[in-house]
Amino acid sequence: MADRPNQLSHLDYLGDATKFSGQIHALIPRCNLLENFSTAEVRLLSHFMDVYQAAAGAEIIREGEGGDFMLMIIEGRVEVKKRDRWNTPQLIALVEPGKTLGEMSMIDGEPRFATCIAAEPTMVAVLNRENLARIIVEQPMLGAKILMEFVLMLSQRLRNTSGRLIEMLDQEARRGTNHPGD
Repeated sequence: MADRPNQLSHLDYLGDATKFSGQIHALIPRCNLLENFSTAEVRLLSHFMDVYQAAAGAEIIREGEGGDFMLMIIEGRVEVKKRDRWNTPQLIALVEPGKTLGEMSMIDGEPRFATCIAAEPTMVAVLNRENLARIIVEQPMLGAKILMEFVLMLSQRLRNTSGRLIEMLDQEARRGTNHPGD
């Protein structure tokens, strides 16, 4: 198993995810990443993941930090906060079990987009870039399936974000045509 991320050293390490594979498999209906995975594939993937427990209020991911891992929420909920232009954290999402966080930084190595804080006691399964590379080499079919699911998830997020951007631009354009005195 690869070294555990320093950013998670303040969380309780519960061991590799193998003993949690049943709980992870039960998340499939709520987990885009795993929606097409069999029980055997979830069990195999869990060999490459570690599980951590975060107390309520614990920071799991910090905006702007480097990060080479993603996490999947097994139990609990996580607040996702993004700093606005005044550097004030704004709640942008409350993430439930089955959802994943941190995929972008794990894949591209860029700094974290937002801060993730446990809203309540939360258990997460963690996959790091090194173990993703091991999966691709040692279990190529599983690796291809994971990568395809990442591509689909990120594509859907980009489409949603682009749609929201267009809506905001349309609203802004409408406001621009309705100024008094024009």
